[in-house]
Amino acid sequence: MTLLDEIRQLREELSKIKAENAEELEKLRIKYLSKKGAVSDMFNRFRSVPADMKRQVGPAINELKSFATDQINSIREAIANKTDDDLDIDLTRTASPLPLGTRHPLSLVRNEIVEIFSRLGFTIAEGPEIEDDWHVFSSLNFADDHPARDMQDTFFIARNPDVLLRTHTSSVQSRVMEHTQPPIRIICPGRVYRNEAISARAHCFFHQIEALYVDKDVTFADLRQALHYFAQEMFGQNTKIRLRPSYFPFTEPSAEMDISCNICGGKGCSFCKGTGWVEILGCGMVDPNVLDACGIDSKIYSGYALGMGVERITNLKYRVKDLRMFSENDTRFLDEFKSAH
Repeated sequence: MTLLDEIRQLREELSKIKAENAEELEKLRIKYLSKKGAVSDMFNRFRSVPADMKRQVGPAINELKSFATDQINSIREAIANKTDDDLDIDLTRTASPLPLGTRHPLSLVRNEIVEIFSRLGFTIAEGPEIEDDWHVFSSLNFADDHPARDMQDTFFIARNPDVLLRTHTSSVQSRVMEHTQPPIRIICPGRVYRNEAISARAHCFFHQIEALYVDKDVTFADLRQALHYFAQEMFGQNTKIRLRPSYFPFTEPSAEMDISCNICGGKGCSFCKGTGWVEILGCGMVDPNVLDACGIDSKIYSGYALGMGVERITNLKYRVKDLRMFSENDTRFLDEFKSAH
């Protein structure tokens, strides 16, 4: 191979060089243009070229040097003009490492409850937090003079008695029943609002999860079995339940459900007030008036409904004494739940 052939080969090699940063570019400059580089080596070898070839080889070497210089400068300019978007590093980030966040305890418990009921075939249904009287009260068999309709218990919007912040997620159930024929098997998580003074034991907003199952031949025994399964999955296989008669406008018969205290094992302690039992939810068979109001024939279908406060369940699992801590966004409090993920 003659020197001219080597010059052409080196030129082709130079046409393909690339560099992503100044450090890589400097290595290329040293390789080709330094005193011991490939182009300088061509000038050194030019001395031994026969006289009759010098007129061809000399200009070729000079052109090679100019080409190499242009290539290096072109890459240097491209690196200098590189925008922030082209860089691998985000220059807007703080120099200090950011601590990892954690899920909120209410989110942890909500997700666990939803997951348990999903194993029973329930699917999530959601609805608006700003509701109308029909879906919150009237369709659910609340009497016109029911105390829950008073301003002292409910947040009405702009003094309009027909527009309010929902007081329970049962409004989602009525919306689903209006537009869906049985079988219906839904679970309704969401935030609700009540006009209450904020304290360690109460808040003007909190979170509920309600479940609804409507189909042919649904009985109270089906409800009890679902509740027993939920209690043992949520609080442990040794958990016992009991149902006490109660009253809700939208269920008949209605009941309150207690579980054996998971702190003292049912023996009696200050948390369960010495009874060995802790109330966690309300439930019952869907009142036929509710089914009929939502367009479902109560002579053919029956169903059960249940509802619980997420804060209440979270208190039982994690023993949080002050409800206000759930909404204060104190990172020290939230850091305690990192291991619960």
